[in-house]
Formats: sequence, structure tokens, C-alpha cells
Amino acid sequence: MPENILSPVRGTVVPLGDVPDPVFAQEIVGGGLALQPSRLAGLVTAGAPVSGTIVQIQPHAFVIQSTEGTGVLVHLGIDTVRLNGEGFEVLVTKGSTVQAGDPVVRFDQEVIAAHGYSDVCLVIVLQSPPGSVPAPTDTRTIDAAEMLFSWPS
Repeated sequence: MPENILSPVRGTVVPLGDVPDPVFAQEIVGGGLALQPSRLAGLVTAGAPVSGTIVQIQPHAFVIQSTEGTGVLVHLGIDTVRLNGEGFEVLVTKGSTVQAGDPVVRFDQEVIAAHGYSDVCLVIVLQSPPGSVPAPTDTRTIDAAEMLFSWPS
């Protein structure tokens, strides 16, 4: 039975091939989609795309093992690891159980932009083959916690 993968943020859906990072663009980490977050005043909250357990958590990225066994990576921005947590607030701990849509990390788009980094948000099914998540055929904006794609697609 397919698992619904929700959008962690409100934004415009972007194919992974269009993100400014070759590892993600070539789907080396896995297939998925990206979102260009909508410009919002204040902090943006990234939510859990699936229900499950937080197995890795860093200010700029987190991995959830879904209740169905799917590993889902949410990566907030490109090269944002270099910020060493500046502009990010982690809201959960490793081992926490979350429901789809629960807040996981807050981030400040202005801090990311001030350092010259992209704030594109990546949603990756870990260890899935390239092309396993179809690229969007149109430009669409979706809300946080709205279905981004289903897995397997």
C-alpha cells in the first residue's frame, strides 16, 4: 500500500534535477522532490513528512523512519550545514516519535539568504533508485502537510 509523503513546508514543488547540488540533483542519496519555500515573515516551521521515529536530527536536516519502514530525509537548504546551526531551532530529539505534520525544525530564511545559501527544502526517500519519484509535470504551490507524493509511486 502506498505511503503518503507530506510536504514539510509551504512552497513550490521543484524537481530534484533543478536543485543547485549535484548529489541531490543526480538522486545519489535517493529519489524525491524539492520545495522552494514560500517567503514568510518570521521563522518557517518544517514538519514531519511521515509518522514515525526521528533517527537522525541536525539543525539543517533530519531523517524519519516511517511506521511503514521508509527512511525519509528532509534537508533544509543547500550547504546550510556550514551555518553550524545558526538560524535553525531543533524542536525534537533523536528517538522522538512524531506524527505526520508535527513540527520538527524552525529556520530563518533571512539568515540562510544572508550567507548566500539556497533555502530549497529536499524530501528524499533514502536508498531509493534515481527516477523512483516522478518529477512534477507542472509548477504548483502546496501547503505544509499537504501530500507531496506517494511512496512507492
